[in-house]
Amino acid sequence: MRPRAAGALLVGVLLVACVMRSPITVVGPLVPAVSADLRLSSTAAGVLTTVPLLAFAASSAAVPRVADHLGLRRTLFAALLLLAAGSGLRWHPSAAALFTGTALLGVAIAVVNVLLPALLRQAFPARVALLTSGYVVVMGLAGSAASGLAVPVADGAPGGWRTALAVWALPALLAAAVWSLQLRRPEARVPRSARARAPWRSPLAWAVTAFMGAQSVTFYVLIAWLPTVLVERSGLDEAAAGWHLSLVQGAGVLASLLVPAVATSARRARRTGVAGSLLTGTGYALLLLAPGWTVAASVVVGAGGGITVVSALAAISSRAVDASGAAALSGMAQSVGYLLAALGPVAVGALHAGTGSWTLPLVLMTAVGLLQAFAARAAGRDAVVLPAR
Repeated sequence: MRPRAAGALLVGVLLVACVMRSPITVVGPLVPAVSADLRLSSTAAGVLTTVPLLAFAASSAAVPRVADHLGLRRTLFAALLLLAAGSGLRWHPSAAALFTGTALLGVAIAVVNVLLPALLRQAFPARVALLTSGYVVVMGLAGSAASGLAVPVADGAPGGWRTALAVWALPALLAAAVWSLQLRRPEARVPRSARARAPWRSPLAWAVTAFMGAQSVTFYVLIAWLPTVLVERSGLDEAAAGWHLSLVQGAGVLASLLVPAVATSARRARRTGVAGSLLTGTGYALLLLAPGWTVAASVVVGAGGGITVVSALAAISSRAVDASGAAALSGMAQSVGYLLAALGPVAVGALHAGTGSWTLPLVLMTAVGLLQAFAARAAGRDAVVLPAR
């Protein structure tokens, strides 16, 4: 690929990364205002935060087939338009529009989640870890900014929380406009006989899926319950607990920057994934055993999460033989992974409600972090998943 074309593609990828997490992370701080205005029950409000994950799980497996038919770039362009439509729909003052728009943008983000590893495998096969780290960092920074700006925008803009949710249609439209330049490039359709199917019978594919699923569970449980854990076990007030959640995301962004420098070979990439998983388990163990060490626990668990999300996404690209195989493996790993991510916070909440304590949930999540290390080791083998045709 020529340098100019490669540069344009990279700009497009980074703009896409800006809208991969922001429309989701903006919701949490606005839940009280949304619930009060639309008279949502606490259950309905909880479902609102789970809808995108369920959309990820439900649609990820179908994405590779659509991309094989339309092409990677055209499918990503359509996803950006759908994301803008879903975000814009949330401006309408009704619960039906809110939930429908959230589901639509969840499907759109699922398309992006599945296809970006395949696109990087196709366009930049020698720089997968570096570019994966780059878009994860941008995704994390934009997501963190969305969380921080949500309430100020809702307080200061006409339309309140509706505007704070719908405003993310604008960067999605900008990304679509820039991405439309990629549609000029000819893109061959994959013949039906050559299309890779999800490799459900491959042990290596299941190792990658387990790694992706475990790191998704540990991250989304943290996002859902860390502030509550810190308030109830460590005695922090709500503002301080929220600051610790920002610290987790900041540590994750910084740690993800280190992955390309450390994971310079298949063996080192494998060790990096294992080390990040052990850090995640250690962070949960600190929350369990040392309730006063809140800053240390937040930094450690955040760093582990930042390392492992890059490692898991890079494993999807690296274990595939081509872009079609990467899309098929990505669809499999992310459909299962996000289903687990949707169920994880619910299961942890139910365990807490049943025991009246955070001890057992934190023991469970520490164990998940340690098991994740075994999955990372298996997923990091210097081998490829033979695609099912």
